[in-house]
Amino acid sequence: MVELFKNKEYKKLIERISTNYIKAKEKAFKAINDELTLSNWETGKYIVEFEQKGNIKAEYGKKLLIKLSKDLTERHGTGFSRSNVVYMRLFYLKYPKGVTVSHLLSWSHYYELLKIKDDVERSLVGKVLNINVIQ
Repeated sequence: MVELFKNKEYKKLIERISTNYIKAKEKAFKAINDELTLSNWETGKYIVEFEQKGNIKAEYGKKLLIKLSKDLTERHGTGFSRSNVVYMRLFYLKYPKGVTVSHLLSWSHYYELLKIKDDVERSLVGKVLNINVIQ
């Protein structure tokens, strides 16, 4: 029996199973990232729609984002810091028609991209990163 575990066929079996497992984990991670990125865009949309429906003034808008951050963090844990909520809103405002999520970029990539204030510069950086964005 010990000889079985030392032969090449057994080692190939281990390698095939390991490769399959690693690929499955990578696919799962990409799927989760895509869904969370889309969820963040939709969260931004919901916030903007809420603000527009209530004609919320800027001072109330800031308080709204702070309160949302607090309540959502209390309910769901991490992921809803004040800055994250601000950037979710900005994500929707900068890309109101949607975003074709690049499988190469995570929410943190978009987060950094949204820090670029100038729309033209952000668009150029997006093109360099090969982001398919609908504006």
